[in-house]
Amino acid sequence: MTDATVSGLPDARSPGKSSLLTQDPLMKRRNAAEARFKYFGIAAISVSLIMLGVMLWTIFSDGVSAFRQASVELSVTLDPERLDPEGDRSVESLSKVTTIGYGNLLSSALNDYMTERNISVEGVTTRQVGEFISRDAPARLRNMVLADPDLLGQTIRFSAFASGRIDGYIKGRVTMESAALDSNITPEQLQLADRLIEAGVLKTTFNWRFLTNPDASDQRPESAGLGIAIIGSLYMMFLVAIMVLPIGVAASIYLEEFAPKNRWTDVIEVNISNLAAVPSIVYGILGLAIFINFAKLPASAPIVGALVLTLMTLPTIIIATRASLRAVPPSIRDAALGVGASKMQTVFHHVLPLAAPGILTGTILGLASALGETAPLLLIGMVAFVANYPASPLDGGFFDPATALPVQVYSWASRADPAFIERSSGAIIVLLAFLLVMNVIAIVLRRRFERRW
Repeated sequence: MTDATVSGLPDARSPGKSSLLTQDPLMKRRNAAEARFKYFGIAAISVSLIMLGVMLWTIFSDGVSAFRQASVELSVTLDPERLDPEGDRSVESLSKVTTIGYGNLLSSALNDYMTERNISVEGVTTRQVGEFISRDAPARLRNMVLADPDLLGQTIRFSAFASGRIDGYIKGRVTMESAALDSNITPEQLQLADRLIEAGVLKTTFNWRFLTNPDASDQRPESAGLGIAIIGSLYMMFLVAIMVLPIGVAASIYLEEFAPKNRWTDVIEVNISNLAAVPSIVYGILGLAIFINFAKLPASAPIVGALVLTLMTLPTIIIATRASLRAVPPSIRDAALGVGASKMQTVFHHVLPLAAPGILTGTILGLASALGETAPLLLIGMVAFVANYPASPLDGGFFDPATALPVQVYSWASRADPAFIERSSGAIIVLLAFLLVMNVIAIVLRRRFERRW
């Protein structure tokens, strides 16, 4: 073996000459540009994380209190003479007593409790003591008696929501200074609230009814809940899933695997890409014109919302599915065709299973995006106040009036009472929880069905 030398190569020890061991000015500029790009990327990610943290902190700091509610614990005697004037305990007779009568009963129970324990504040009248109790409480107590007339004559333990201003005072939203300028509450009532808290009558507990109650009027924000919005969103997502998945996957398979490559398919592909970029409010106008004005479907129904969201989500699902099918190596198709499989067998037995993780992930992410849409649902009437729960799907619940989580957020955020702003942030937390669950499902499905080749 002999040594060989190559002439003409720069000597690393010679000053002023480029080599692998020393950097010339051009290499220094390239390395500096690369370092700057790296720092720019880190700065961009840091700013994004900071803004995300600020957003989440704002939402959670304002909305977590919606899951807690001040309530008044009372021992209420259901006097038959006041609640059953005719004495026959029939539903017809009991129904004649309105919520005003039950409200007076609750107010008397609270005043009697305060009198027994010598709890009072100068300047607070008996009527103002009754204002501590939410206007929703008499209706709930009335429904309890109508459902079980045998309660008449008994003394029961009843938990009534405190009014919105009292609840806001406990949570720090209402102060003595603001109460002095508020016609719905007085500083003396807030002082009495402190006394009732010390006595253990006024408590703050977890508010399950925030997740189950329907929406409420402006006069009783403390009883407003997300029950109908959650059911409406679940109904719509179910309908969207069973409509968009088969249509989107079938269209994608045909365009990617079977359709001839000509001018017409090019036009279809371009239009699918264009439809994916159309603003969502345009789909709302389309749904209003076709499904409500032309087809005469009921406004504010989950079926109409699902049809609009299906039209809006379909282009995205088709694009994601086609990308998943295109990611399968051509060698898989060639091998299947080479051993005698037909075109359909190749697609459904080999290509589609390998593309399933991407298809499922794209579908779930598309559904998650549709879950947060508000503009198209506003145009089909889902912003309307809905007080009754929709029926079950088997009983035609898809055609009953309902609302959705993003629409409920918009509705509460547009109201003047600060208690609704709190509930709006709480509804955003619930919506984020739904989106988080759907994204976790997408990740799990991808890992579950993912195949490596």
